[in-house]
Amino acid sequence: MRRMMKMDIFKRLNKKDVGAIGIGAMIVFIAMVLVAGIAASVLIQTSGKLETQAMRSGQETIAEVSSGISVFDIVGKKTTDLNFIGITVRARAGAPDIDLNETLIVLSDGTKKCILIYDGWTDTDHYLANVTATSGRLFASSDWDDLTDEEFGIIVIQDEDSSCLEKNPIINKGDKVVLTIRCASGGAFNREIPERTDMFGRVIPEVGSPGVISFTTPSAYNDVIFDLQ
Repeated sequence: MRRMMKMDIFKRLNKKDVGAIGIGAMIVFIAMVLVAGIAASVLIQTSGKLETQAMRSGQETIAEVSSGISVFDIVGKKTTDLNFIGITVRARAGAPDIDLNETLIVLSDGTKKCILIYDGWTDTDHYLANVTATSGRLFASSDWDDLTDEEFGIIVIQDEDSSCLEKNPIINKGDKVVLTIRCASGGAFNREIPERTDMFGRVIPEVGSPGVISFTTPSAYNDVIFDLQ
């Protein structure tokens, strides 16, 4: 009789133990589900941020590679030495609008580097809407004479949609403008550029690839106007 009572007690204890184990397993399972849910939400949020960042980086990379300014002609004029430089630029194929207010010219003669900006919004003498008023002569305008060692000017050559204005000079597809630099006392380099001088620099837009400036001044200034590139 006592033996049967002992066995009955063991059975009851075993049943209780099984119930306790089941509750513990359920708690562990719920905890695992909660941890997995939190981890999944973190991963989803992280992947979303990475996707957004990747898209932004891709768009910026495409803009840098596929847009910018192209330099396709450089001419000069001498007084005694090289006094005026005209850099003809246009937007690269597929480039968005380029704001010349936010464009820099960096130019060096090997001993000094100049950084030039356009400030036509404050000085109207640094902008010429076309060359018709000067009978088509690029260097006939007196606007060149007011340029300092920190400024470049703009002469519009071609602008079908009239986007390149004095205070808001925007160039886009098909536009061609000349960026003007005066090299003299008070101008870039504070002197005229002598013969056989290696000049190099860039026209740097706000977004996109810069236009490259690279030329060597003539061995002798026999002409007044000469092609530098």
